[in-house]
Amino acid sequence: MESRDGFRSRKQGLKPRKQGLKPIETRRSAKSTEETEENEINGETRGEELEPLSPSSRLYHEPTFNMYVIAIMGCKTRIYPDVVKANLGHTLLKHPRFTSLQVVDDKNKDEMRWVPTEVDLEKHVIIPDLDPNMDSPDKFLEDYIYNLSKTQIDKSQPLWDLHLINLRTSQAEAVGIFRIHHSFGDGASLLSLLLACTRQTNDPQALPTVPMKKKKKKEENMDDHGGTFWRIVFMFWYVFQVLCNTVVDVFMFFATALFLEDTPNPLKGAPGSAFNPRRIVFRTVSLDDIKLIKNAMDNTTINDVAFGITQAGLSRYINRTCGGNKEDGNNNIPKKIRLRSNLLVNIRPAPGIKALADMMEKDAEVKWGNWIGFVLLPFTIAIRDDPLDYVRNAKAIIDRKKSSLEAIATFTIVDLALKLFGIKVAGALSHTVVSRTSMCFSNMVGPMEEIGFYGHPMEFLAPSSYGQPYALMINVQSYMNKMSIVLSVDEETIPNPHQLCDDIVESLQLIKDAVLTRGLA
Repeated sequence: MESRDGFRSRKQGLKPRKQGLKPIETRRSAKSTEETEENEINGETRGEELEPLSPSSRLYHEPTFNMYVIAIMGCKTRIYPDVVKANLGHTLLKHPRFTSLQVVDDKNKDEMRWVPTEVDLEKHVIIPDLDPNMDSPDKFLEDYIYNLSKTQIDKSQPLWDLHLINLRTSQAEAVGIFRIHHSFGDGASLLSLLLACTRQTNDPQALPTVPMKKKKKKEENMDDHGGTFWRIVFMFWYVFQVLCNTVVDVFMFFATALFLEDTPNPLKGAPGSAFNPRRIVFRTVSLDDIKLIKNAMDNTTINDVAFGITQAGLSRYINRTCGGNKEDGNNNIPKKIRLRSNLLVNIRPAPGIKALADMMEKDAEVKWGNWIGFVLLPFTIAIRDDPLDYVRNAKAIIDRKKSSLEAIATFTIVDLALKLFGIKVAGALSHTVVSRTSMCFSNMVGPMEEIGFYGHPMEFLAPSSYGQPYALMINVQSYMNKMSIVLSVDEETIPNPHQLCDDIVESLQLIKDAVLTRGLA
């Protein structure tokens, strides 16, 4: 793997990406048969070896869903590989997924199982040789990740690796890149696991703290003047609303699986986009700006604002692209444009950072795995006179989706298809639904204080992925008083991802200016 800036990477465990990740077929791990049999007699591996992959995790081994999660960690200091390796042994490697192969079941080729193995960290911790005279460190890092997305991890070892790049960029002194196959878990669970390996820099013994959603205070004296009656009426009305919304959402899911497709637009990839490499670019904005907008608008959340500025940025980009890349002030957006994001939601609650830390330190058990449901999130693409309308519209869409059991219902449908018709049919159903939408959007909450990764203070955190069957994926990740906006794009569809990223950032500024101009802050 080489970039034009010139570097040589250790090729241990790296292979060019193919159309599918075909798991190895073996009954044993990399240990010798004698060692494995001895361990089984001692009761050390019997339970783990028989553990199957969940159906959703198995889907991520289908050719069109062969996805890897990427976590880019910018550090304020040089990264010391020996320190990282020493700490991996008693933290991340305590999780059985990171010390197990994914093996095809001998009796049922549609099933796979986790088989424990010995981990050679030299194959998993990769340190590339760097050219000290390179012209642009930022471009080198971007190209490095781009080239990484052309490869897959060798299936004869656990499907994860960590790239340590001691290169000073415009945002960090060094960068670590975690790459983990999506069959290990959903993005939220994997991010929580990585955060469980970190500690607060001002208190090396303290785990990171992540903001929790505040529960609304119950109104006092609700029993007065028939309060109980109206509470019951409201409860029945809410249940009825959720049921109606769920029925509509399930209908849209089936319609999408059968015939309903997003209209052609500059963000929708061509068939086969999943096999193209990804250009991952990101910008960091002030979380205080997001909060300023949130506080200025009634009952609005940070997620509403993040979704709103994304809608505004995509509208700017599509308007310019459809107008021949000219800033002419005209509305060039096609009429009746349909653009939807497909959210893959894990309906199993993500394990908390504390629970994961206890698992690694005390061998405690924790529920883990992909239980994936689909949520089809419509984006409103339009040029608006009032920038705040983007946030108002975003809030309305998200509030509507919150009042639905869409994720649980679609998970049940796919799970039923898998049990009745097998992995191929379930995979085809999932791919059809995803490929008929345009993009993916995700927003995750990060630590409120500065954290250190094995003693290396972190400057930023930027998660993303590659291998997804759409040309655009947007991840929004908060950390301290910052928010990273991360784009993973197929350049055959979106040739100028930096411009798209800038459009989202500029939209944030326009909405913030509108708040300040009207004295709402």
